[in-house]
Amino acid sequence: MPPLAVSLLLALLRLVLAAPSAQCDLHHATSCPGRTPKKLVFVLAGQSNMAGRGGVSGDLWDGAVPPQCRPSPSILRLSARLRWEVAREPLHADVDVNKTCGVGPGMAFAHAILSSVFWAARPPPVIGLVPCAVGGTRIEEWARGTALYDGLVRRARAAAGKLGAVLWYQGESDTVSREDAEAYRARMERLVLHLRSDLEMPGLLLIQVAIASGEGNFTEIVRKAQKDICLPSVACVDAKGLQLEADHLHLTTSAQVQLGEMLAATYLTHAMSK
Repeated sequence: MPPLAVSLLLALLRLVLAAPSAQCDLHHATSCPGRTPKKLVFVLAGQSNMAGRGGVSGDLWDGAVPPQCRPSPSILRLSARLRWEVAREPLHADVDVNKTCGVGPGMAFAHAILSSVFWAARPPPVIGLVPCAVGGTRIEEWARGTALYDGLVRRARAAAGKLGAVLWYQGESDTVSREDAEAYRARMERLVLHLRSDLEMPGLLLIQVAIASGEGNFTEIVRKAQKDICLPSVACVDAKGLQLEADHLHLTTSAQVQLGEMLAATYLTHAMSK
């Protein structure tokens, strides 16, 4: 073989060996050298019902994971150390560290997104979940400049994917004080505007959950505030009527699955309208 042909063949071989394998599945990209998955990212924020207490009694989680919440190589979570890994329940175990976490709405949400006919004519993305919720927190503790707010923004930026929405389930702690309950709407609207500004996403979708329960006597005031928010690209999913655990505060595992699917339906409705 002439020297020039040999040189060309070696150069071609080097290119082939350096390229990622054509057989490398995008959904297994965490173990695929040289390829970064295209992630559709969702931030999970708020308090305990977003962090997940499904299946928790006292300080123990029963470990039951329904099929809608099973691990999948197509669903990743951003760990507390800002590393992507295959998502598993409890999603918030290393984030909401002062309480026992169980099943929340995040995994059911992700599975419902991936199984949607929305992807019939295109490959589905990898879903990246960014747990940020912390139990027992009032909305004032999520105001700009607080540790919780700064942590949410830092984690959302670190996710480095297309941010599809912030999923927000919080407000039970704001039902204790009438002052907090009546201030809820203004604080929530301010939070949305600050997040959009600091993440440089003026049209960022926020899907909030109207609370199903409360810690105090002003639950209906908070629920009304949540449903009355009329900022653009702020949607509301109502959790009232979903089954509660024996503590009458936290959603059961099956209710969390229902909620996740309701959140997914709301997101997909928004996405299909674009």
